Amino acid sequence: MSTLPHAPRRAFPRIDGEIHVAGQPLSRLAARVGSTPFYALDRGFLRQHVGGLRARLPAGVQLHYAMKANPMPALVALMAGLVDGIDVASAGELQVALDAGAAPAHISFAGPGKRDAELRQAVAAGVLVNIESEREVPLLAAAAQQLGLPARVAVRVNPPFELKGSGMRMGGGGRPFGVDAERVPALLTEISHLGLGFEGFHLYAGSQNLNAAALVEAQRACFDLALSLAAQAGTPVRSLNVGGGWGVPYFPGEQPLDEAPVIAGLAELAARAQAELPGAALVVELGRYLVAEAGIYVARVLDRKVSRGQVFLVTDGGLHQHLAASGNFGQVFRRNYPLEAAVDRPGLLREPVNVVGPLCTPLDRLGDLVDLPQAQPGDLLVVFQSGAYGASASPQDFLGHPHCVEVLV
Repeated sequence: MSTLPHAPRRAFPRIDGEIHVAGQPLSRLAARVGSTPFYALDRGFLRQHVGGLRARLPAGVQLHYAMKANPMPALVALMAGLVDGIDVASAGELQVALDAGAAPAHISFAGPGKRDAELRQAVAAGVLVNIESEREVPLLAAAAQQLGLPARVAVRVNPPFELKGSGMRMGGGGRPFGVDAERVPALLTEISHLGLGFEGFHLYAGSQNLNAAALVEAQRACFDLALSLAAQAGTPVRSLNVGGGWGVPYFPGEQPLDEAPVIAGLAELAARAQAELPGAALVVELGRYLVAEAGIYVARVLDRKVSRGQVFLVTDGGLHQHLAASGNFGQVFRRNYPLEAAVDRPGLLREPVNVVGPLCTPLDRLGDLVDLPQAQPGDLLVVFQSGAYGASASPQDFLGHPHCVEVLV
């Protein structure tokens, strides 16, 4: 059992021993939802967290929500009113964003494998398409001609560097994402020749990074690369998306990202943009950083088993609904997400337990040797940091168990 603590949480306080969600005891919310497992996201925390960050960003820097982190329709509708834009990665996400009320002018569409029909949908909707390969250019031109509408485009650039210390690297070396930087000048010529509406560049070097210095370095390198490419565009740059990558602490010993240096670095770039790319908006695209802390996953204990001296709490939730917490979504060595009992009062006996799900596979684990108060069937357990890459990133049809409910409280 790890002796390192998890980072302190900023949402879901414990009052009189019980975790509360948006001012109500978790047991009451569970009764309102009517079944377990479920995800709950705190609307008030989201407003405070996202609004606060947006206020701290320098003038001239826009905040976009990458909805692949959590495409729950009610959440996207809320976020559309809190951020400056929504970034989607499929026609399905595009439809959710439009239904949620996001303005087409403030939606961008990325992804390395856009189907022909998706490109046509994007042109028809009037959203900005981040071009990921040479293949997309003539398809967009054809769609624009057939529809009699302009095709708004930006070029997603695969930079010759990566974001150091990232959980997932999305730039540098050979990548399926974006156009290699050295091929961009020729692509810009083709975009101009076909009459597409070029608006700027999109760079995304990596994600889930807790190192502020590495983020500042990557943002600066992205800006410098875009500046060198802009000179060959022939059209003024209106938008420069320098990506995100801002991480959240999931595991014992991790510390929250120090925002201050990252925001100071953006202020420096915003000042440079005003002088060197006049009229261009600088965009920060964040997903998990905006929503991860706002969500919890709640499961109910079905059985308490003792096997050769180890206690196993078998719950109705597991990897089919929360793949990331099971350790099967990018972890090399499995580590515990912050996991607690819904009720924990002084005097309750505690013990190290293994929290597992109902699936017939040894991969279905939510916690290894977690220190919890003794739990019995019917008790609720809570996995924190679950607002991003939860239900939509999990194989919910695996083994035929019911899908979970998601609520915005």
